[in-house]
Amino acid sequence: MTVEAIGAAAAAAALLPAQAQPAAPAAGFGDWFAAELNTVNQQLLQSDREAQQLAVGAPVNLHEVMIHMEEAKLSFQLLAAVRTHVLEAYQEVMRMQV
Repeated sequence: MTVEAIGAAAAAAALLPAQAQPAAPAAGFGDWFAAELNTVNQQLLQSDREAQQLAVGAPVNLHEVMIHMEEAKLSFQLLAAVRTHVLEAYQEVMRMQV
């Protein structure tokens, strides 16, 4: 076998599509929901700490405390609404006749 033949074989191999690597499993809805639940929990805990600091007279900005409390409240309401819609969709699927 000559050097030119090896070079031609290597060039032909480069033109072939690469073998597909198995894709890593995509993060599912459960993973996303757990992460969001953790985020909302952290927001609620932070707003609670700020409210406690305000109650004991620590030098905190009242406006920022109220904004953080409202953000935590809205995040919780959004997560609860998503949960409710998911449960309703699941119940709808379970009621379907096959």
